[in-house]
Amino acid sequence: MKNYKIPTLTIAGSDSSGGAGIQADLKTFSAIGTYGMSVITAITAQNTQGVSDVQELSSKIIKEQIKAVCEDIPPKAIKVGMVSSPEIIKDIVDSLEKYPCEYLVVDPVMISKSGYSLLRPEAKDSLIKYLIPKAYIVTPNIPEAEEISNMKIDTVEDMKKVGKVILDLGPKYVLMKGGHLDGDCVDVLIGEDLFEVFKCERINRKNTHGTGCTISSAITSHLALGYDIVESVKLSKEYITEAIRHSFDIGHGVGPVHHFYKEDK
Repeated sequence: MKNYKIPTLTIAGSDSSGGAGIQADLKTFSAIGTYGMSVITAITAQNTQGVSDVQELSSKIIKEQIKAVCEDIPPKAIKVGMVSSPEIIKDIVDSLEKYPCEYLVVDPVMISKSGYSLLRPEAKDSLIKYLIPKAYIVTPNIPEAEEISNMKIDTVEDMKKVGKVILDLGPKYVLMKGGHLDGDCVDVLIGEDLFEVFKCERINRKNTHGTGCTISSAITSHLALGYDIVESVKLSKEYITEAIRHSFDIGHGVGPVHHFYKEDK
């Protein structure tokens, strides 16, 4: 843990069951070896069976959290996850303008694993107009990419086309996550002069709660540690694959991945 003093920040919602959101982000930061900090945007009442309620925090306390962290411990990389309203999105973007960070990872969280909407319909435009253009990398899964682009994705070729459309919104890179397609898991990393395909076996495990949060946080950590974008995504793909492989049953629904699987070896 020689790099544990390298600070990373997550701006996202809390998952009371610990499998996704802020809790998954902080576990991932720790597992990879960076110092994790958090700004909480919303509190969810959820467990392995689903989300039952969401309470957004006020813009004031969100802005104060960002100020408190960034003025004292400037993060090397920042991940933004659940941001549910237009006001929260705009306030986060305005706050981050005051505290520039080269590596901003945007995970456009829209719907929970159980189908609960985590982004207000009126917030989608703000996400596209204000937050995504600021991203170093944006990491949508297929349903999220379809929502952002208003295009249907059925194949890897569709992923490539939609990825280009999202890239045109302003981020430096787009990681299109293909876990919702049939067959092997294929992710596509797209940049202005970059096109990289990451392919791995599909692991037959039901416990995949928090996978999107985990891989985006892993990318955040690896960027903070100094890896380039391709290596950051590659190492993060390897990490989430093994975390899924070692996932475990807890609760009565879709359990979490194992963030600390290396400790079991």
